[in-house]
Amino acid sequence: MLDQAPEFELFFAVDGEELAEPLLAEGYSCIFTDPSLPSGTDRVAEANLSLNRDIVVNVQADEPLVKREHILALVEGITQSEADLATIATPFKNKTHFNDPNQVKVVLDRFGFALYFSRCAIPYERGTGGDVNTSSFKHIGMYAYTSQFLRDFSSLPVGVLEELEKLEQLRALENGKRIAVQVVSSGSIGIDTPRDLAELKF
Repeated sequence: MLDQAPEFELFFAVDGEELAEPLLAEGYSCIFTDPSLPSGTDRVAEANLSLNRDIVVNVQADEPLVKREHILALVEGITQSEADLATIATPFKNKTHFNDPNQVKVVLDRFGFALYFSRCAIPYERGTGGDVNTSSFKHIGMYAYTSQFLRDFSSLPVGVLEELEKLEQLRALENGKRIAVQVVSSGSIGIDTPRDLAELKF
């Protein structure tokens, strides 16, 4: 783990005045980006053209329960020498979430890098009829990137797998990028559906 917590700057990448106004009123810094961009990573890549930071951590607006543990894990992941980007995941706790297409699954290689992300229940354990298993993790939609990766990513077309699954990280895998996955003990509730919102308790 990191010996000490790094210092962070906070910016909001937004696509219009409606989002910027309440943030600016509270004293936050906003960067305006093209509303036609296809993903959050594309938005961060455009924002970093003006910021020019070496490492960027992306916490998307649908992850309101981000924790210190998550941020530090992302920073630790992106400092690995072979990582182009990093993300986090946590073990699945029940079969309902495992079979939910809004709960993205990730499987890892022996070195902690992502092999594949899917909305499907992967891998399929034939002996149990596809029950939840310890080889699959629940992906938490937060990322850390190198500046070089962001420059490369924004120049790539939307990938075939990315378009099928609607998962931007598959564009990286399709183009040979290595995604370090840090497994964290506590998960999050990504707010993608009204049911997710109903689960959220502050």
